[in-house]
Amino acid sequence: MKMHILQSEISHNIPNKFKDNSLINSCYKGTTVALSIRMECYFGSYKLPVDSEIDQSAVVLFAIPELGIKFKAPFDGIDDDHSDYASLLALLEFIDGNQKYFSNNTYQIYGNNVKIINQVNQREVSPMKFSNLLGKTAKYRDKYRFSLEWIAVDENPVFQQLFD
Repeated sequence: MKMHILQSEISHNIPNKFKDNSLINSCYKGTTVALSIRMECYFGSYKLPVDSEIDQSAVVLFAIPELGIKFKAPFDGIDDDHSDYASLLALLEFIDGNQKYFSNNTYQIYGNNVKIINQVNQREVSPMKFSNLLGKTAKYRDKYRFSLEWIAVDENPVFQQLFD
């Protein structure tokens, strides 16, 4: 996104949420300023009760509130980590397949599974059974600019959509 902004307008007209995450290339009167806006995305999974009517073990979820996008689908994961990897990859595949909405963005991705976040951020070793999923995630990280951070379950908006 390119904007034409006067120097005096920079501190007054850029919303606070963009000030910290903005890359301002130039601050001179009448020059073009480029902003890199971080789009917030969320992922997570919800373990279904064993006696559920659905023949799956979990629901994978992601949300992109800025665009009003909410996704949920049943998934037969082998454990919570598997389901969370599936949720993260579903989000990244959605971004990859819908670049008309995402072309000039960097992404701030939040999830509530600290193990998955640490594995993707290379702070923790991934089990061999998930090495292919970690590899797919790494390819998306090479292709797109995103950072991945932990968020508390009660602050993760994907869980609000379970009942929508």
